[in-house]
Amino acid sequence: MKKLIIAVMLIGTFGLSNAQTDYYSDYQRSITDLNWQSVISDLVLSSTQANQIYALNDRYRDYNTWDRAYNNNPDRWRTDRYGELERIMGREKYMKFKNTYYKGQNPVAVYNRNKNNDKRYKHMDRKMKMHKPKHGNGHH
Repeated sequence: MKKLIIAVMLIGTFGLSNAQTDYYSDYQRSITDLNWQSVISDLVLSSTQANQIYALNDRYRDYNTWDRAYNNNPDRWRTDRYGELERIMGREKYMKFKNTYYKGQNPVAVYNRNKNNDKRYKHMDRKMKMHKPKHGNGHH
């Protein structure tokens, strides 16, 4: 029995750390997928705004620093990052950024979609459907 418990704990830990690295990969892509010099010149951002964006992009230089910030809630990096970009750019320029570089979609949703399409989460949908009552509240 102890071996089973240890095996389950190891699998759970490995599964969680693997999911964490997926979130970190999305975080990294949010930085590397865009040419930030072009973003800054296209939106006519000030040198102060440019420096703030570069500092934001350099905030978590490796997985360990990112993990210290988001270990308990890896999902939060998206709202933190894009909220900060909106603050730096201002609402109007952030909307132009969103429309130009994310085709009008919220970047948070773009990276969240990857998680929602992840096969590891598909079993949750089946469980939810199995537990729903078939006849509403039970009255006929």
